[in-house]
Amino acid sequence: MTDPLYDRALLLHGAKRNDVLTLAEVEQYGRDSFADPDYVSIYGILPKEWYGRGVRLLGRTAVECTRDALGDRIGRDVAAVAARLPASTRSVVIDPFAGSCNTLYWMLRHLPNSEGIAFELDPLVFRLTRSNIAVLDCHIELVGGDYAPDLARRAFPTDWAVVVFVAPPWGTALDEVRGLDLRRTAPPITEIISRFSQRCAAHHILFAIQVYEKVMANSLADLRELLDWSEMRVYDINAPGRNHGIVLGTKGWTPHAQAPR
Repeated sequence: MTDPLYDRALLLHGAKRNDVLTLAEVEQYGRDSFADPDYVSIYGILPKEWYGRGVRLLGRTAVECTRDALGDRIGRDVAAVAARLPASTRSVVIDPFAGSCNTLYWMLRHLPNSEGIAFELDPLVFRLTRSNIAVLDCHIELVGGDYAPDLARRAFPTDWAVVVFVAPPWGTALDEVRGLDLRRTAPPITEIISRFSQRCAAHHILFAIQVYEKVMANSLADLRELLDWSEMRVYDINAPGRNHGIVLGTKGWTPHAQAPR
């Protein structure tokens, strides 16, 4: 019997979806899918080190997590736009779909005058991630459950900005040929943008929306209609045609209308 191919299909939709991966499996996924056994580098450390420190990932989390090379770039670009906010503005950085919390980890590194809140609906992912971030030097409030009811109850100081990383599970929304359909994520990205825009209308809001190199044009247009300003950036850290990126967008302000710090 031949060994299975450790790819997106096996780990996200197949037999390994809910398995806690061994170090060998993490490295095999990187090797089979990206010719790099260290591909799943998170929290600023390589697989051998994070595994040795007790960090564990499910198969689906290994696929859907934002690895360091991407998380660092996202954090830097978010910080560059946030620098256009009024001087001394504090931020609350929210990740409604925490997963591994690696993107939030990197965003907080680049936004030091901020607090981090993450939500994870899946109990198994929540338990693993809570254990994982406990061994890190970071301050993230991880909440188990749906972000929407909690968001409705929270109140942030009115002079704080709200930074939101929007990366709901893609599931079948990604077609490697046609691209990512932002209307088919679970939940749809436009729904998330609308909810935060209504609930945090008194704040300057900065969205960082994770996308794929190829995005279906109609779905991107629908998203941009909800924002006051937006810009898409793709990061060339994978093979051509397989890169990720973000749409940076604002609500309640525009970067070019603010004085630099």
